Amino acid sequence: MTRLTRVSLWAAAAVMSVAVSASDASAQSLGVRAGASVDPDQFYFGGHYETAPLAEHVHFRPNLELGVGNDLTTVAVNLEVVYKAPLRRQPWTFYGGGGPAINFYDTDRGSDTEGGFNILGGLEHDKGLFFEVKFGLIDSPDLKFGIGYVFGK
Repeated sequence: MTRLTRVSLWAAAAVMSVAVSASDASAQSLGVRAGASVDPDQFYFGGHYETAPLAEHVHFRPNLELGVGNDLTTVAVNLEVVYKAPLRRQPWTFYGGGGPAINFYDTDRGSDTEGGFNILGGLEHDKGLFFEVKFGLIDSPDLKFGIGYVFGK
């Protein structure tokens, strides 16, 4: 197991354990995600955890994403907060938000850890399907297009 993998697993475990202990279990949800990123050009997949509302319509939604391709492996630990705005008389909810990221990059020439920040927006269906776009700042991937599913909706 590489140093990058060990650090990524420990970071993910720490984020998830703090998040799980912070909320009422009945209001928490887990989800999976996959998509493509630009700069680096990669396919990514991962998962997220969502807390009960911290304030009206505001949720903490940390996620872990593993990107592959372009002779690079990326592990992103994203500590994002989202604001959800249900669309009237529709089964869809718009959400927007952002947060800091810790990005681990691994190539044949070595590895590096960089901080970043994400700004995101998406649509989530009442039954769990969601579509998301992320814009990365600092040292996060520039752009991500994703699709996913939230369990237990």
